[in-house]
Amino acid sequence: MKLLRVGTAGTERPALLDPEGTLRDLSGIVPDIDGALLADDEALGRVREAAESGELPVLDATGLRIGPPLARIGKVVCIGLNYHDHARETGVEPPAEPVVFFKAADTVVGPYDTVLVPRRSLKTDWEVELAVVIGRTARYLESAREGLAHVAGYAVAHDVSEREFQIERGGTWDKGKNCETFNPLGPWLVTADEVADPQDLSLRLWVNGELKQDGTTAEQIFPVGEVVRYVSQFMTLYPGDVINTGTPAGVAMGEPEPKPYLRAGDVVELEIGGLGRQRQEFKNA
Repeated sequence: MKLLRVGTAGTERPALLDPEGTLRDLSGIVPDIDGALLADDEALGRVREAAESGELPVLDATGLRIGPPLARIGKVVCIGLNYHDHARETGVEPPAEPVVFFKAADTVVGPYDTVLVPRRSLKTDWEVELAVVIGRTARYLESAREGLAHVAGYAVAHDVSEREFQIERGGTWDKGKNCETFNPLGPWLVTADEVADPQDLSLRLWVNGELKQDGTTAEQIFPVGEVVRYVSQFMTLYPGDVINTGTPAGVAMGEPEPKPYLRAGDVVELEIGGLGRQRQEFKNA
């Protein structure tokens, strides 16, 4: 299923995109799309039955905002340097263990919302990423297979980053990762049963129409199941938590000088095969 949330920010209602591409209203079936729904097999069953019946009300998509596909996100765990080609372009050795950092849940915005270039930013960068949405509580998992079994679905994430804040201002990466609007998510949450192999997904990103990133999750150093297993050794993952699993080569930081970092007025588009497409215009905060 392709689950999404539509409406103005803070008042989104649940919906789904049916196989014919028609937007259907789920608000009469479930109150929202969140961790509670993803952990409730009975409620998800009702959604599937309603979807298959073809009787859900049709929503007019004209002028309708698409918000983040998941409400009440608990935490956003991020994995850095998780693609062989991205490690090469940044001139570092592939990490022996996953590099883990966090984004605050309030960085998450809709897939077509405006993204703000922070004040005093000189190095705002783009990163298309596969987002993994947790559907079952995960702690101390023993295998990558178990890790995959705890995934409810997948989505497109844009891990926007400010490289000077992240790398040159001391401390951890958090200052360059948690600026307002720095994690567009969606348009859909695609349930795990519709993703045959999360290690066989294409990722692409364009800046002002120019293709910058063109990769595949086959390049991941630590695949999805292993990432979930690994993270569960250090923290409990709950339904509705999100893991951004890293970006392939092609970021601004990896280009020759002068590096083409993002400025107000730039437009970024990104997509992952089968998971949908995003578009954001950047403007000054």
